[in-house]
Amino acid sequence: MTASEAVGRRERVLESALLSFARFGYRKTSMDEVARAAEISRPGLYFLFSSKQELFRAAATHALDRDLAAAERSLASTAEPLRHRIVDAFDHWAGRYVGPARDVEDVVATNPDLLGEIVETAPARFRQLIVDALARTVDRRRAVDIADTLISTSVGVKHQVETRDAYRRRIAVAVHLLVPEQPD
Repeated sequence: MTASEAVGRRERVLESALLSFARFGYRKTSMDEVARAAEISRPGLYFLFSSKQELFRAAATHALDRDLAAAERSLASTAEPLRHRIVDAFDHWAGRYVGPARDVEDVVATNPDLLGEIVETAPARFRQLIVDALARTVDRRRAVDIADTLISTSVGVKHQVETRDAYRRRIAVAVHLLVPEQPD
């Protein structure tokens, strides 16, 4: 197996694990279930992860890192106006967990003791990305206020809508109201 195949296999296991944990909850998810979902043998799964807790932590960390990287790419792009990039960043961070994927966020939120500091560092990192993007156009204090208000709005919107598209529309309204328009 090549290195890229091994990485792909590990990512497939992490994605399958996260979906299994979301579907059944942490306590009811078995390593057998994850192995079946990932199409890997149980010994193969234990070769990659020595315990269910290690697998859960790795799967959640992988998802949070992926979401943060996607948000960071959106904010770094100069092809779109700032408002659009901020909406995209929120969609990557929170929008993907609206509707059918809501259970993924729920299983992470209900098991913070199993995850360690990532439950605090990942949201803080996302907040910092938004603040930094805004601080290029408004003073830092205002950037912090806008970022905090958008994050609070996002949390509320996630629980009010049923689809990712509805989330994007609502967060776009908030961004439009709070983020100053930039000249072309």
